[in-house]
Amino acid sequence: MATQAERREKTRAAIVKAARRIFGERGFAAATMDDIASGARVAKGAVYHHFATKEAVFEAVFEQVSLDLVADLDRISRAENDPLAAMAAGTQGYFAACAKGPTGQIILRDGPAVLGWERWREIDAKHFGGKFPRALSAAMEAGVIAKQPIEPLARLLLGAVTEAAVAVSAGPDIGKSGADYARAFRSLLDALRVK
Repeated sequence: MATQAERREKTRAAIVKAARRIFGERGFAAATMDDIASGARVAKGAVYHHFATKEAVFEAVFEQVSLDLVADLDRISRAENDPLAAMAAGTQGYFAACAKGPTGQIILRDGPAVLGWERWREIDAKHFGGKFPRALSAAMEAGVIAKQPIEPLARLLLGAVTEAAVAVSAGPDIGKSGADYARAFRSLLDALRVK
């Protein structure tokens, strides 16, 4: 027999799963708490029991999508031995994922607008954005790039990736533009290599 805590977690997970699908398909503005409750097959009051606002539901969805995205990107990056090649492969995977409707809608279109840039960046720093300083540190330790302050370089590269991902998700030919930006980012990284 399930405990009350297990039932609560199951209900919360159902709400987040339904909200993820709805936010991904319709966007934040078009989704309602009624839609989320219906999709989760729970009463609207149950949604409010777990989340005080639609924004709170969105933040839980954003966290989950970010976790799933980083897990996928980690698998892609681990296939590379060179730290810069791993960064490039992971970033190409990020562009490809953000080019897909639901992930791009949640991460790039609605994320900054709903959460605000500061909170969006704070959450991103725990997931995708947090990978950049670690990858650059590994590249410096391996002698692939010259030692230098990591934080400014990581922020500059992450800013370039974020801007490119926004452009990719809004473009008419997502697949082509994502590949173009991935090649350009790889060129940026290759320019950092110690000659």
